[in-house]
Amino acid sequence: MAEPPGILPCQAIEALAASGAIAAQAPLASGQVQPASLDLRLGARCWRVRASFLPGPGRTVAQRLSAVAMHELDLEKGAVLERGCVYIAELQERLSLPPDVAARANPKSSTGRLDIFVRLLTDGGQAFDDVAAGYRGPLHVEIAPQTFSVLARAGSRLNQLRLRRGAPPRTRVTTVGVDLTGPLAGFRARRHAGVIDLDREASIDPRDFFEALEPRRGELLLDPGEFYILASKQEVEIPLDQAAEMSPIDTAVGEFRAHYAGFFDPGFGLVSPGGQGSRAVLEVRSREAPFLLEDGQAVARLVFEPMAEPPRRAYGEGGSHYQSQGLKLSKHFRPW
Repeated sequence: MAEPPGILPCQAIEALAASGAIAAQAPLASGQVQPASLDLRLGARCWRVRASFLPGPGRTVAQRLSAVAMHELDLEKGAVLERGCVYIAELQERLSLPPDVAARANPKSSTGRLDIFVRLLTDGGQAFDDVAAGYRGPLHVEIAPQTFSVLARAGSRLNQLRLRRGAPPRTRVTTVGVDLTGPLAGFRARRHAGVIDLDREASIDPRDFFEALEPRRGELLLDPGEFYILASKQEVEIPLDQAAEMSPIDTAVGEFRAHYAGFFDPGFGLVSPGGQGSRAVLEVRSREAPFLLEDGQAVARLVFEPMAEPPRRAYGEGGSHYQSQGLKLSKHFRPW
């Protein structure tokens, strides 16, 4: 009997790891397997490159690196990845997927909230973040800090992998609007701030890196090239039998990009795992022209897909920095 299509839950991810379909240089760490995703860890080697690239059919990431690499960094010792630069890093995990299992990657929530542009690369890949069914090979990640320079190390977790069996249908698509009516409308990143240590939590004064924006008539003028943290108008709840991904709204709605980190695991926002309703935090960047954003305006879409089976543990069980969240910066910062 064929196994049902859908997003693979934590117990299936752990089974793939036990069978060798997911392998790593070091055993999977505590908390690395999420209810419907797997955190990926940086390896020891990282390269500053002069341009982003896709390997393309028949070529490996390592082969393409030889043409664009400028110098190598040792992440075992830790290295500063500077804003405005592009890097390619090895990941500790590699895959030998079954023929009916594919995967997709996304930045972790904390990565998106630091305005770090992160994309997964596979050998022979023709698209970022997508892993073909049955893929066998290493994984690399492109890292491009946009606003803040960051200190990264081997083992730092910047992106995550969601595995799916077959072609699960979309169960529903909802539109997410922005809330500009709270005590704070949002946060705008400061330029020329210091370095953020990716492996230290609740250690930074947020005022050194962001400025608070007061609500004004339910509007917010987005300046081109600036980075904003905003919150959704709606509370988001993800049932235990579904997972969701938030995707940017199309440019017909406005000249801006919203939400770089898009995975929502089963249980997010639910009362039973301690959620009591959670807002989606939106990472927003305006493009070429100033844009006047209004309260309630649609900025992203939430796409739901079925789980192959419910996860044995829900998002937020045992505590989470982002469960029951409102407008919130990344876990690296102390409370505002």
